[in-house]
Amino acid sequence: MQLPEDFNPVCGEAEALETGVRRIVAPNPSPMTWRGTNTYLLGSQQVAVIDPGPDSELHLEAILAATDGGRSVSHIIVTHAHLDHSPLARRLGSRTGAPVLAFGPAHAGRSAAMVRLAATGLTGGGEGIDEDFEPDIRVRHGEFIECDDWSLRVLHTPGHIGNHICLAFGDLCFTGDHVMGWASSLVSPPDGDLTDFMASCRVLQQQHWRVFFPGHGKQITSPNERLDWLISHRLGREAAILQALASGPATASDLAAAIYTDTPAALIPAATRNVLAHLIDLDGKKLVSGDRATGESTVYSLSQESAR
Repeated sequence: MQLPEDFNPVCGEAEALETGVRRIVAPNPSPMTWRGTNTYLLGSQQVAVIDPGPDSELHLEAILAATDGGRSVSHIIVTHAHLDHSPLARRLGSRTGAPVLAFGPAHAGRSAAMVRLAATGLTGGGEGIDEDFEPDIRVRHGEFIECDDWSLRVLHTPGHIGNHICLAFGDLCFTGDHVMGWASSLVSPPDGDLTDFMASCRVLQQQHWRVFFPGHGKQITSPNERLDWLISHRLGREAAILQALASGPATASDLAAAIYTDTPAALIPAATRNVLAHLIDLDGKKLVSGDRATGESTVYSLSQESAR
């Protein structure tokens, strides 16, 4: 997917997107975050800070400056415990007195399959996990987080990571890293689970949305079309992996090099983790099998089921 060249925000500047919704982009650009992490401010008298971002003094001061020195901050909501989204929550909470809300700590919501893989020694890759993250208040799927001038409905959307949530605000949705505005999301086992990711996409498909506000990149103004693309994209990757394995056994690294031919070199490690996520999902469907404990060096082959 081509990067939208018209997204060039000024880091640290609170930009109004809609009535009651502002965005501040953190100063953490990288191949994984693109321009940086989007922190959203919802409301005016009582402000929810959604995804406070990385542990950055500059970003902390930018949030405080946009919220009357932090006095208007009533809630700090974290969509998931990655190092580019959650670490600033604790410092912001200390400065404002606002509670931190999230689904749970870093490994909350992890699927049974990923728990088993983690127990075998499989470790994640790509985005760093905020292992120290612990919210003051845990929220659950379908719950509401409310103030006088806004109400958010929590949608538990595991896949990118088990404790990921999206936040519905009427026909708007803050999608964290589940649906991003510049690329498809990384799914890196055992923190990420592709089976869960696809199921979460279909949960979001159940509602007609007007706009998505993602954790990275510009707002998505055709959100349901974007969801359709995301599902189709993943199914296309799955088909490409099966087609490649029809020529012979291969590792996740081999398959990433063969399939992600238009991907910048800096993102190939992330692509390899995505391929591994697909292979684990396909293994669960009995379509492929590995020759050893699951990892990037595991050699996968088509199973007898996939040959039928």
